[in-house]
Amino acid sequence: MVAEGQELFATLYAQRLFFVVTTTIPKGFTFDSISRSDARQKFEERMRTVRRRGDYSEYDRLQKVYKQTFQ
Repeated sequence: MVAEGQELFATLYAQRLFFVVTTTIPKGFTFDSISRSDARQKFEERMRTVRRRGDYSEYDRLQKVYKQTFQ
């Protein structure tokens, strides 16, 4: 989750194409493609939010995914 009702996904092939899926009621789902830099920024924002909340187990999990995806 990168925001309330939003999830960030990457394609399986080299994780170069990113998209955000937003859940909206009653419309359903919307899919928006975003750049790698925008995906990285959204992910970093989510990590900061989780760290400020003090959820360190979630932060560790996110940090592992971040390293695999963006470094």
